[in-house]
Amino acid sequence: MLRENYIVDKKGNKIAVQLPIKVYEKLLADSEELEEIKEYRKAKMHKSEPIPFELAFKEIEEAIK
Repeated sequence: MLRENYIVDKKGNKIAVQLPIKVYEKLLADSEELEEIKEYRKAKMHKSEPIPFELAFKEIEEAIK
């Protein structure tokens, strides 16, 4: 069972929470996966011609530079 450890200010208001690293890493991974799913769904909604992988990879590499 997970027990949260809250950090509170002088008035007793919760301002942060401490999590075990494993829980934090899982939340982070889940969040990243969800973002990828959202982007995939967004891309699927746009009707366009597919481009060859090599061309897409080249465009990505050039955008990074």
